[in-house]
Order: sequence, then C-alpha cells, then structure tokens
Amino acid sequence: MSQRTGILMTLAAMLLSSSAWAHHNMSALFDFNDRVTLTGTLTKVDWRNPHIELVVDTKASGDQVATWSLEGPPPSFFRVRNINRTDVEAAVGKTVTAEASRARDGSRWGLLRVMTHPDGKVVSACPQNC
Repeated sequence: MSQRTGILMTLAAMLLSSSAWAHHNMSALFDFNDRVTLTGTLTKVDWRNPHIELVVDTKASGDQVATWSLEGPPPSFFRVRNINRTDVEAAVGKTVTAEASRARDGSRWGLLRVMTHPDGKVVSACPQNC
C-alpha cells in the first residue's frame, strides 16, 4: 500500500467514525429530561433508515395547528418487536398520543419515546430512545 493510499484510508476512517459518533449522540440534540406529551392527528409516516419520522398535528392556541416532527429508532428496531410500517400507517389521519424528549433548540421536534394508537395499542421506542 502506498503512503498516499494509507493517508486517504486513515482520513476516511476518521471522518466515518466522527459522523457515526455524532449520529448516535442523541443527548446532544434532545433533552431527555424535557418530555412533552402530544395529542393530535398523525399526518405522515416516513418509515426508513436511519430513523423513522412521524409528523403529528396538534391544536395550538385558537384554531392554529402546531406541527411536530418526532424521530424514532430505525425500522429494524420495530420489526424485532413485531411492529411494522402498516401498523403505524394505519393511524394516519387519526388521533394519537405521543410522548417525546424535546429538542434542545426548542423547536417542535422530538425524540419519540412512546406512541398510543387510536385503538389503544402502545408502540414504545424504548429502551433505545429512553
């Protein structure tokens, strides 16, 4: 292996390891002690890696709607717990309740902990997100 190839491989390894660490450092993005419970309409499910995303519209003051984006674990986390995409998508357009750790920046973004479907089924993102 040439010196140039070795340097390039070392740099690539350093970049990949730092992005992997940043990707999994959820405590830098979310405050685990600042929990919010939301009740609203599930409007969107984005079921793909590296994390699923759920969009919930809640009622704000008056007739205004507050849209929350909730990040969850990857689809594989749910698959091993016998929860699939269609289970979650069945709740689109219906009222759900979700508990999340709020984003540190104060935005309407959270890390999903638990979601209760309209039929009472509880979908937990714990222990990964708790």
